This record gives sequence, C-alpha cells and structure tokens, in this order.
Amino acid sequence: MLFADRQEAGERLADKLLHFKDKNPLILAVPRGGLTVAEPVLKKISGELDLIITRKIGAPYQPELAIGAVTGDGFVMLNEDILSRVSADKKYIEKAVAEEVEEIKRRLKAYRGERPAPALDNRIVILIDDGVATGYTLLAALRSLQEKKPGRLVLAVPVGPPDTFKKLQQEVDELVYIEAPANFAAVGQFYRRFDQVSDAEVSAVLKRAWQV
Repeated sequence: MLFADRQEAGERLADKLLHFKDKNPLILAVPRGGLTVAEPVLKKISGELDLIITRKIGAPYQPELAIGAVTGDGFVMLNEDILSRVSADKKYIEKAVAEEVEEIKRRLKAYRGERPAPALDNRIVILIDDGVATGYTLLAALRSLQEKKPGRLVLAVPVGPPDTFKKLQQEVDELVYIEAPANFAAVGQFYRRFDQVSDAEVSAVLKRAWQV
C-alpha cells in the first residue's frame, strides 16, 4: 500500500506541486475520487478548484467495452482499434455521444448548480485524479483541455503504470506523480482505504472550495 487514503495521496501530491503555489492555478478534478485528492492540493498551493467529467462510449451490446470517450463540451476521441472489431456505425456513435454528453451536463449541474465553467485560456491548468490505469478517459480530457489553449497543462495523479505515464507524458507540459509501480493491476490496490466517494462528499468539497 502506498497511501492510507485519498487525503494522504493528495497531501503528498501537493508537495510535488509547490512550485505552483500562489500562481492561481486552475485545479480540475475528475469526480468523484479526484476531488478528495485535489482538496489538499488546493489548500497547500491555493488557486481555483473545479471539475472535468469524461465518459466512456460503450460498444453495442457490450457497454463496459469502451470504443471511445467524450467530454462535456462534446470533444470525442474514438479508439479505432476497438471500433474495427465491433459493429458501431456512425448513427450509433452519434446517439451514444449525445447520451453521454447529456449525462455529463446533468452531473455538472448537480455539482456546480448555476456556477459558470471557468476560463482556461493562458492559465496554469492542473488535472487531478486519484490514479490512472489505461489512461484513455484522461487522454480524452487532456486533448479537450488542449483545445482551450491553457498557458500550461499539468497532469497530477498519485499512482499509475509506467507505460500509461509514458503515453500521457506526451500530452502535457508537465506530468507529476508519486509512484509508477511495475506490478500495477488497479488503482485501488495502492490505497488502504479506497471507498467509493459519494455525491454528498463531492458537493461538500466544492462548497468548501467555493466559499468566499
């Protein structure tokens, strides 16, 4: 076990992000687990906290098999290797994308209410999750963020496999992580406590972060 819980992981990650302290970075957390990692980072380096949600696009009759991923702004990234092996035509993909975008918008409204999405252009943007496995949905998130022209794009996650980090390194200005174990099987294996984070916990973190 590398971490007692997400709180500890966030505190250790924050120590690796101190060079952004007082530079007003925009910290974008992936709910739900990413929020509880991001909160200690926000406390230590300050800045602004918000959310980014990416949803996988499931294959026909195999919803757990991802043929791609989509972000809330409609950015779509398809996995051509898997697409070539399943029967997902253009109509199916368009319908699946629309459904996932609606679900992302529903979740963002539930978490954010009427609060507007933050501007990214020319800002330091730090994307945080509680860990990474294949990295596919994070890759979609990063490419969506790249289109918004941040001043510096940083990916910060406590743990992930070396091959995934090597792939994601090419997408960002800076990659920050604590460990990249060769024996990686799943994110949860490196946490003593890896309970599912509730919507109520997400809302509580955001309420604390957005208090003025």
